[in-house]
Amino acid sequence: MGQSSPSACIELIDGTHVAKCVLMPGDPLRAKYVADHYLENPVLFNSVRNMFGYTGTYKGKEVSVMGSGMGVPSMVLYAYELFNFFGVEAIIRIGSAGGIADNVKVRDVLIAMSASTNSDAGSAYDIPGVLAPTADWEMLKNAVTAAEELKVNTAVGSVYTSDYFYHPSGNINEKIKKAGLLAVEMETAGLYLTAMNNGKKALSVLSISDHIFTGEALSAEERQNSFHEMMEIALETAIRTNL
Repeated sequence: MGQSSPSACIELIDGTHVAKCVLMPGDPLRAKYVADHYLENPVLFNSVRNMFGYTGTYKGKEVSVMGSGMGVPSMVLYAYELFNFFGVEAIIRIGSAGGIADNVKVRDVLIAMSASTNSDAGSAYDIPGVLAPTADWEMLKNAVTAAEELKVNTAVGSVYTSDYFYHPSGNINEKIKKAGLLAVEMETAGLYLTAMNNGKKALSVLSISDHIFTGEALSAEERQNSFHEMMEIALETAIRTNL
């Protein structure tokens, strides 16, 4: 895909549009679930490659939700197009993460302040040294405030974005933990890099679905309850952020 023209990955359905803030789960069917259960009067705006996107309202304010696919390349592609071709000003990643730190527990909601990564995506910007992908401060503050008001057990800190779901190195998780990172996931660094380099806002709000070291994992019912808490934080952040 060239940067000067949109690809066929997002194509608005006639009469539809994208809100200034988009919530992005990895799974497009999860985007449909969010639209059906959390938004009022959702309208499908994209179905290309079955990467469903919907626009509706939450507490009277317009919000969109769309799948991002899995991994940094897919997130970067969709985030870039939303930011540059469809008038989007902010994206909130919503999804799951594997806990790493001892103080992060299964079912906690993690608000990602920054993201270390083994992805090479940052090299494309040709900035000497190593870019440090970070969240937008206003969105981060709004998410923390919303979590406190909702009385959700929340961790705030740095995550590790990996290109590998099954990493070939046997001691990578120990190194991540020693570096003080709270959890591992697969998209946040790509989103933050794209937002930073396009003058936009971004945040990741993640549900801890399992813990790498304890082996604890949520049941299907527990995942749904945790997802609900994450969604409330993300939606409140979306409508409180100045766009």
